Amino acid sequence: MNTQRLQKILIANRGEIACRVMRSAKQMGLTTVAVYSDADKHAQHVKMADEAYHIGAAPSKDSYLVADKILQVAKDCGADSIHPGYGFLSENSEFAKACEANNIAFIGPPASSIEAMGSKTRAKEIMAAANVPLVPGYYGDKQDPTFLQSEAEKIGYPVLIKAAFGGGGKGMRVVQKAKDFMSALQGAQREAIAGFGNDLVLLERYVNQPRHVEVQVFADNHGNCVYLGDRDCSLQRRHQKVIEEAPAPGLSDELRKEMGEAAVRCALAINYRGAGTVEFLLCGDEFFFMEMNTRLQVEHPVTEMVTGVDLVNWQINIAGGQTLPLTQSDIQLQGHSFEARIYAEDPANDFIPCSGTIEALHTPLNSEFVRIDTGIAQGDEISPFYDPMIAKLIVHDDNREQALSRLQQALEQFHLAGFSTNIGFLHNLASHPTFKQGAPSTHFIAEQGDSLVAVDESLLQTSQLIAAFAYLESLTNTQNAQNSASPWQQLSGFTLNAPQVITVPFADLQLSAIKTAAGYSITHSEHVFNLQGTLNNNLCSVFINGEKHTAHVTTVGNNTVGNSTGGNIVTVMNKALQTKLELVDKHYISSHESEALPLAAPLNGTVVKHLIDIGSTITKGDAVVIIEAMKMEYTLNAPHDGILKSYCFGEGELVTHGALLAIVEDTTEEGA
Repeated sequence: MNTQRLQKILIANRGEIACRVMRSAKQMGLTTVAVYSDADKHAQHVKMADEAYHIGAAPSKDSYLVADKILQVAKDCGADSIHPGYGFLSENSEFAKACEANNIAFIGPPASSIEAMGSKTRAKEIMAAANVPLVPGYYGDKQDPTFLQSEAEKIGYPVLIKAAFGGGGKGMRVVQKAKDFMSALQGAQREAIAGFGNDLVLLERYVNQPRHVEVQVFADNHGNCVYLGDRDCSLQRRHQKVIEEAPAPGLSDELRKEMGEAAVRCALAINYRGAGTVEFLLCGDEFFFMEMNTRLQVEHPVTEMVTGVDLVNWQINIAGGQTLPLTQSDIQLQGHSFEARIYAEDPANDFIPCSGTIEALHTPLNSEFVRIDTGIAQGDEISPFYDPMIAKLIVHDDNREQALSRLQQALEQFHLAGFSTNIGFLHNLASHPTFKQGAPSTHFIAEQGDSLVAVDESLLQTSQLIAAFAYLESLTNTQNAQNSASPWQQLSGFTLNAPQVITVPFADLQLSAIKTAAGYSITHSEHVFNLQGTLNNNLCSVFINGEKHTAHVTTVGNNTVGNSTGGNIVTVMNKALQTKLELVDKHYISSHESEALPLAAPLNGTVVKHLIDIGSTITKGDAVVIIEAMKMEYTLNAPHDGILKSYCFGEGELVTHGALLAIVEDTTEEGA
């Protein structure tokens, strides 16, 4: 391969990864080109790029997954290289071939390498030939459901069904009992088709209590390949990583070297080029090959923090034909790093994805210890069409204990309002005694259950008092601005023989306050608290009974609730806790009085499948309809016994949060 100086790079992706690639490309003096869908016209990666081009409608199948459109943009604008990021077309061998055919450098591995690892079945065969230990399973092409079920019986339950061309936990099901196999298989295949365009699956023995440890490899076109340490990615929910760290804790030098060298053998076996990740299941001192990701990983920043290497810079240079700048002996690990993935989702509601407007955003300062990779800013819209990850918070320090302390502190400083996030959940994880001792198994989050989404009641009470203080201060500031002489417009209105008691009109919380010379005396749960402080540009600094607290507070208008007008949503971002309280007027009807029906869409999405024929008699709990949103499927169940009267939306139609999906005539009273 001839060495060439790349000059203009098109990033065939969006969000934080597009911005991340652009930062390195700009530092290298390259011209950057963005592509965008209808939903991303005002996105940060579009603003950051030197040039930007529209490629289609919001759904990724009409934009970011349309290779021909992206290639045409590259040719029209004169880009000599394309970086695919991760997801979308990053592991699409046909796209890599098309780039090469059009004399455009694909900043990734050769198409042949993608093909070799793109099918998990073929990958297992290659690894077996390379003497890499494999988990027992079925990796063949025969996909008859009855045959697959018989193979599952041979492997023994529990069995893991995995999309052969998948990743990120999509198209994956754990089956505990034989009776659940067929429905799990169908669900995995549907997700595989939707996410990867291929429903081929493989089966593996489900390994109990493993750790997920992966090795970063890098190869050039001159026969050189190195590994840049390892990462532990065991903290997962729904098979999606949420906190990663480097290096993986608790590995002996011998085991670390053995895994690294095995990963290099994997890369050399498929004539790899560029950045890749070899993923292993670690069980004690034994490790088993899972898969190789032929792209840059979401969690690559932790490797960069402990090696001092800019992996995107390396990718671009290697794609231009250069040799690796370091040998294996040159690569030394320094300190410890964590990455926390910040998602737009509601952990208290089964991690359901969220979308909406970022009403407020306050983040910790970037430094040698803290790094934030994101593609969002205050005022941006989070679309329901894409993955709900919105930012990555990365920290680094001299050792694991100090780095973990930095992660906890940085999470407390990451404040976002407008929709629910997993920041509090991440903080609970980072503060958990088991995690402080070392990386747990991949089952840790599931085993902990609701404890990881529990709210500190003391912190919640403090946040509620801060919300009340902010509300009262906003009233005072408004009245001072009006400079009214009317006693009817004053917060400290005239009363006889007693101070005025002010009711703070929160929908689900009864608080009362009295204006004092220094601030307010607020009664909460029959206890009186004295508050004084300031509210300036949404930053609230307040003393509660003499103890100082600092939080960000924002208030935004709320939509109508039912046929009645609601008030405003006050959001308090206090440490890692986001607390929402609704202000109401006298016409308010609580949203709890008109909760969404059980067969209403829990979020914006697309109807995937009707599971029951209209007119059928159904039992409470029967699966009725499946919707897909943010790359995941959600099954809605019958709320009671009855007859399915109709579906409100057809398969393939878009639905908004709260929309009724099906109508079930209740027959429970008739049968009583």
